[in-house]
Amino acid sequence: MGLRRFNVDLGSLGKDDSIRLWLPFVYPEIGYKYDKLNDYLQLCESGKRPKGGINSQDLGKAISLGGEQINADGSVDLSKIPYVANDYYESVEKGKVTDNDILICKDGALTGKTCIVDFSIFPSKNVMVNEHVYIFRGNDKIHQRFLFYYTRNALFQAQVKDLAYRKKAQPGLNFDHLKKIRIPAIPKNEQKKILKVIEPIEQKITKHKAKINKPQEVINRVFAKEFRFNLEQFEVLKNIKIFDLNFSNFGNNKDLRDSVKFHRQAGNFVLDELKSKTNKKIKDFIAEPIVLWKGISPAQYEDDNGEYYYLSMATIKNWKFEKENARLVTDKFATDNENKTVQNNDILLARSGEGTIGKVAIIDDEELQGIFADFTMRVRLKDYNCLFAYYYFRTEYFQYLVEINKKGLGNNTNIFPSQLQEFPLLDISKEEQQRIVDEIKTELDAQEKIKTEIEKERNKIDVIIENAIKNS
Repeated sequence: MGLRRFNVDLGSLGKDDSIRLWLPFVYPEIGYKYDKLNDYLQLCESGKRPKGGINSQDLGKAISLGGEQINADGSVDLSKIPYVANDYYESVEKGKVTDNDILICKDGALTGKTCIVDFSIFPSKNVMVNEHVYIFRGNDKIHQRFLFYYTRNALFQAQVKDLAYRKKAQPGLNFDHLKKIRIPAIPKNEQKKILKVIEPIEQKITKHKAKINKPQEVINRVFAKEFRFNLEQFEVLKNIKIFDLNFSNFGNNKDLRDSVKFHRQAGNFVLDELKSKTNKKIKDFIAEPIVLWKGISPAQYEDDNGEYYYLSMATIKNWKFEKENARLVTDKFATDNENKTVQNNDILLARSGEGTIGKVAIIDDEELQGIFADFTMRVRLKDYNCLFAYYYFRTEYFQYLVEINKKGLGNNTNIFPSQLQEFPLLDISKEEQQRIVDEIKTELDAQEKIKTEIEKERNKIDVIIENAIKNS
């Protein structure tokens, strides 16, 4: 896109609620008139969380969805489900989700990301959103599915970016912003015709999705086969919520922790399983001590000219480093913190946050210049296949070790290097490690090919919606 020049009346800047010196958003010419988005919504509201945040020990749970659960492909990510107590779910008036609701991330790096809810894949029908997500539910002027396609369209997303990203601080979309968003006034009978054209494409996508196995499932299956992990018994033990403990169990805990979660039968089972396979720990293979990092102030970010990325929890929430979710830091900040940089084959682990704690990413770019953030840990190994370690860290067994060892209350839970380094680490030859890595990669590559086919079909839908908006 070339440079564009605008003549803006200074008087018009004063009418802006935040007096923003920003190129005005120009609505493109389309085949329909523009209406207010709010005129097409029966419901637009966000939710909240219990005071103190999410409590993973609640008996009788309702699902609490946040921005982390909104996938880029428009689906809901249920690989790591945040829960609240059913009593809390019943007590709130707003933020309750129904089937086919559209969820929009309202702030942070994920602002504008959207998905549609399909209750057929949910383990519970008691579902709500937290304070970082809006629920959109269309009225009788619009088909819900068409509304979803519109929220994914470039016209909607451009308006979101224009309204939410005009500040140095975290972007955010508020109710005043939503009042300004416009939607093409496509009659409902025309929407129905468009949906009819899209229907066979969606059916093809559904068939492709049936062949998809989540990466976690692939990794768990391979490790279970290779090391004879008893995942069936593990699942049985995980579902036991009430059990007897002797007082000696608490006294034998080095932290004297009396919370039930630190003494779960499933946790003891995982440790016994891993210790039967290895007598080695992570600390036996680290090249240097596992370290934490401090935070960063807003003044230490660099908008345009920085060379170093800041690798925060948000940048690894999808089990890989994503540059699009990372900010740059000033050269001075990078120079002052050279000992907190990352290099190829480093593993980063999120050490905090109910939705992200335990998630890992491996640095697989020799050219990447980055500094890892607070609430992450850098693990640098020696004499070990780092990709094998990365896959092992993603197994359900390892993630459960994080679950039973994290400290804190609600959404403010943490795990520390002193705990992580004591976790068991499988000790097999590098040749065997590489063989297992190759097996996992082969399966994951096949999954990626299917996802590519799905993306092609979704792009067809985007083109149909784009053309429908442009041409009456």
